[in-house]
Amino acid sequence: MNPADAWIDFVRGLEALGERVGRADFPQHPAGRDETFRHLTQQARCWMDWAMGFGDPGTPWFQRQNDLVTPWGGPNADNVYRHARIDPRHEYRVSGRMNGCEDFALAIRAGFRHTDHPGTLAELTASDLGIGRDSQFEILLGGAGDEPNRIPLPPGAVMCSIREYYFDWAPLEPATFTIERIDTGRPVPPQSVAEALAEALDLTERSMVFWNDYMIEAAARQEWNSFGGKVDVPRGLQLSQFGFCFYDLAPDEALVIEGETPDARYWSLQLYGMHFFRPYDLVRPTSLNNRQVAADADGHIRVVVAHHDPGVANWLDTTGTPVGLVNYRHFWGSRLARFTTRVEPFARVADSLGAGAVRVTAGDRRAQMAARSAHLALRFRA
Repeated sequence: MNPADAWIDFVRGLEALGERVGRADFPQHPAGRDETFRHLTQQARCWMDWAMGFGDPGTPWFQRQNDLVTPWGGPNADNVYRHARIDPRHEYRVSGRMNGCEDFALAIRAGFRHTDHPGTLAELTASDLGIGRDSQFEILLGGAGDEPNRIPLPPGAVMCSIREYYFDWAPLEPATFTIERIDTGRPVPPQSVAEALAEALDLTERSMVFWNDYMIEAAARQEWNSFGGKVDVPRGLQLSQFGFCFYDLAPDEALVIEGETPDARYWSLQLYGMHFFRPYDLVRPTSLNNRQVAADADGHIRVVVAHHDPGVANWLDTTGTPVGLVNYRHFWGSRLARFTTRVEPFARVADSLGAGAVRVTAGDRRAQMAARSAHLALRFRA
C-alpha cells in the first residue's frame, strides 16, 4: 500500500476508534468521557512513537512508556518502563549506569500484554548480577556465549523491556540505558510506513479496549472493598505477584487496610482509576511502597484509603475518586500477603487506628508531596 493511502486508513481508523469508545461499555458521565478521550490521545501518541520512531530492530533505541504522559495497563509508581525492538537474528549490547536506581528487571518479550502474543520469554534482574546503585553495567542479548550477563534470544522475541525500580524516591539522578546492535550481519529491515501505521492503530485500539474490559471483568470477579486472591498475570515476570481490592467509598467513608508486614524484598500499594488501569496523580500520596510505609507500634501495617487526609502517615489519597482499585504488588518474596479491610466513617477512622498509628501534620504532608514531586521531576525529565 502506498503511504498516502495508509495514512488515510490510519486517520479513518482513529475516527472509528473515537466512535467505538463512545459506546456504553466505556464511561458515559462527563468526567469519564474526558478521561477516555484524554487517554485515547495519549495512547495514539504512545503507539505512533513506538511504530514510527522505534520500529527498527537493526538500529534500536529505548522508548520510555507508561510514564506521566503515556500510562496504560497499571504502571507501577516505583518504576520507569523502557522498550526497544530486537530480532533473534541479531546480537545486542545493553549498557548504562544505575545512578539512583536500585534494581531493574530486563525481560525479553514476545509482545505487549494487550496483543495476541504477550509474554515473557526470558528475564534477568540487576540484583541477579550484583548490580546496584551507581554501578555501571553491560548485558548481551543473543549471539554465542554463556556469560552470566548474556540472555539468549529465542524465536518470537520482538522486544527488550526494562523496568527500573526506585524504592526511596530520593532526588537522585535516574539510571541511563542504551542499546546497540553489535553483530555484523545484514540488518533486518524495519517495517514499511504502511505496516507501521497499521501497527500504531492496532496497538492503540487494543490498549483502549483490552484495559477497559480488563478492569470491568476483574472487578466483577471479587467483592468490593476487600482483597481477593492472587491475581493471575499470564506470562508475566516470574518475580511478581499481585492482589486487587476494588474500593467504593462515599464522601464520608474511608477504607482501612491492615496486615502483617509482607515477606518480600519489595511490595507496594497503589491506587488506579476504574477505566484503563490509569494511576492517580503521583505527586499526591497515591502509592506507598515498603520503604515509605510506617509500621505501627505493634509491627502491623495499617493504611487508610480516603478522600481526605486523615492525619496519619499511611494515607492513600483517592483524589476524590469514589470508585477505584487498590493494587498490591509483591516482588522478590514468598507467598502473597493477606490483608483485612474495613469501611469506617471518615470522622472516626484516625481514632480507630489506635495510639500506635504514626501521625502527621499538615506540614509533614506538604513536605511529603514536595519530596515526591522533586523525585518525579528527575526520574521523568525529558
